Amino acid sequence: MERIWSPWRRAYVAVEGRDPACVMCRALDQADAPDSLVVHVATHNFVVMNLYPYNAGHIMIAPRRHVGSLAETTEEELGELTALARRMEKVLFDVYNPEGLNVGMNLGKAAGAGVADHIHLHMVPRWVGDTNFMTTLGGTRVIPEDPVEGCARLRARMQA
Repeated sequence: MERIWSPWRRAYVAVEGRDPACVMCRALDQADAPDSLVVHVATHNFVVMNLYPYNAGHIMIAPRRHVGSLAETTEEELGELTALARRMEKVLFDVYNPEGLNVGMNLGKAAGAGVADHIHLHMVPRWVGDTNFMTTLGGTRVIPEDPVEGCARLRARMQA
């Protein structure tokens, strides 16, 4: 059996000492911090880099208000979330030049939601061949960009 050591993930998987606050709400509360992964804050929603991305440029769009289902959102929140997704599609294509995007939500723990009580829309840039031998044979993803660096690139494009 192969082992890949990633001690930096301990804080993510450890139960003891975990902050009970919602990670999405905490990200928004720390949006102005120097190491923040928040790309953009709008009136009702915000855009944040995924700290544990599937691919470079993996972002999430979430309501600023802590809500656990689409049914709990207001028309304004849902409308703005969709408008941000449309805007981020262009920004992701401009910054990363992917060949496609995965866009979707996992609603509820059984559906695979890692954060089940605060809805968020994933947008993941994709390239032909990004599932290569490392993923297929080694069961390992190689992400060529630090999320903090990606956040800076996306913020700059959003401000342009």
